[in-house]
Amino acid sequence: MKHAKCYIKDYPRPQFVRADWLLLDGEWAFAFGEEVTKKQALAGELPRRIRVPFTYETKLSGIGDETPHGTVWYACKLKKRAGKRNILNIDGADYLTTVYVNGKKVGVHEGAYARFSFDLTDFLHGGENVLVVRCDDANDPSLIRGKQRWEDHNHGCHYVQMTGIWKSVWMEYAEEDRLEYVRITPYPNDGEVEFTFTVTHPAPDVSIGYRIEYAGKEVAAGKVAAIGAEQRVRVRLASDKSADIVGISYMDWPSMYDVQFTVEKRAKVTDRVGSYFGMADFSVRDGQFTHCMIPKYLKMVLDQGYWPESGFTPPSEEAIIEDIRLTKEMGFNAVRKHEKIEDERYMYYADIMGLGVWCEMPSSYYYSEKSIEKTAAQWQEIIRQNYNHPSVIAWVCFNESWGVLDLMEKERTQNYVSALYYLTKAYDARRPVIGNDGWAHTQTDILTLHQYTQDGKKLYSMYADREKIIGGDARTGVQFAMAQGWEYAGQPIVLSEFGGTAFKADAHGEAWGYGSAVNSAEEYLARLRSLFEAAKKMPVVGYCYTQLTDVQQEVNGLLKEDRTPKAPIEEIRKINEAEV
Repeated sequence: MKHAKCYIKDYPRPQFVRADWLLLDGEWAFAFGEEVTKKQALAGELPRRIRVPFTYETKLSGIGDETPHGTVWYACKLKKRAGKRNILNIDGADYLTTVYVNGKKVGVHEGAYARFSFDLTDFLHGGENVLVVRCDDANDPSLIRGKQRWEDHNHGCHYVQMTGIWKSVWMEYAEEDRLEYVRITPYPNDGEVEFTFTVTHPAPDVSIGYRIEYAGKEVAAGKVAAIGAEQRVRVRLASDKSADIVGISYMDWPSMYDVQFTVEKRAKVTDRVGSYFGMADFSVRDGQFTHCMIPKYLKMVLDQGYWPESGFTPPSEEAIIEDIRLTKEMGFNAVRKHEKIEDERYMYYADIMGLGVWCEMPSSYYYSEKSIEKTAAQWQEIIRQNYNHPSVIAWVCFNESWGVLDLMEKERTQNYVSALYYLTKAYDARRPVIGNDGWAHTQTDILTLHQYTQDGKKLYSMYADREKIIGGDARTGVQFAMAQGWEYAGQPIVLSEFGGTAFKADAHGEAWGYGSAVNSAEEYLARLRSLFEAAKKMPVVGYCYTQLTDVQQEVNGLLKEDRTPKAPIEEIRKINEAEV
């Protein structure tokens, strides 16, 4: 495996790397809200121990209690790094997070799925400091939940809630004048890349430098003055071998480039950041999904990103690699990360191992003015965090009208979904955006379908021609593709959920899945052949099979929860790659 030059094992933000950092994952003091007073909590006097970043509901946390608790407290000791800004990063905490240092409130963040940061420097003193994190959560379907249950028990395809810190917590140490953000937009067909920079303190004597390498050789370098709130520069990439640039358009996966950014103030370097980018251009053109204007057929698998011992926190970096390896070995070229924003290390390995990712906003389940505000705000954080990853090949705003149940007929709800589509396009004008995945489409770049019949012949008959797909037919179970008042505009079509075959041979207790279950590997493979053959004959540009692994009571994975295949991997690959 060829890593990016800036790669550091277990570094939580692998596309924006500083050398001076400290991982805080490990044992912290912990308490449920009802166990301590606020005074005790702020002093770090908590009776339990927990292993961060695993939530208390999981085995790897050391607690393993699935009972819902509205408030949880965390505490650890911290030393100040003199002469630097001491920046705390929390990569994911559910849901409302408040950070305190030495009893003083530092800041608050709302949302479960995006990284947030606080500068702790002015709250820290010499010697030992007490860092306290409070997380408030609720079994409230109006919050941005994803697949987390909102009842005290699992139901259908909703699973145990994940409360509190669930991604890495870490410190980075940087100078006052530093790179704040860089947005990387490649133009592979032109052999160019655009950088958009922000720094902490723009000024005439502050500059940003960049040095780009391909296969260890410098292909571009330069410097731009940081004289405004945002600086933009478009860079031509040179190479001794023109095919490295020109041939990018015809490659199956984008070529990766290493880049180092520096910030200088009065000609003195104050910041160094390692990064990388891929020469990718995934878009929709002439009714096709394309990479660099070349049509690309999508063979996706829906991936919920859960592990039996750790919920939706990867148990290790190696576990991430293994999931991607298994996905590719089964013949899939992309995943639909369903109702979850993945650990950014997953995105890194998808980048370098060559796996596309549909990035999907986790759902809330009620529609209100508050849900509009919260969804829009949190979605913008997510897009900004994941924009630079070349593995992101599409954005999904809503799934199956969850949280927008009257989307089919209500203009106000349609305006909301379309507004989020356009907000996403304002951030990213090129990648495809799906407004509502599955049916009742308003504004969308790809028309997506969901159908879980277990009969391949029936599946094909339902969607054998484009007119049937667009028209819908409630009598035969074909969802209406377009919301009322909207017309199909020639978008490419993707069967973005199908299959979901339940395999009950080794299941215990509740075993939830779609349609009639199978009980043997032979029966399972026969069902898969029938469904995949039907999908490939349909007038679509790709499909997404449900799903990669079993999750708790849901037993329709190609793999069991522990990643044991239910049928030989090579047989699944043959089915995926077979021509029809």
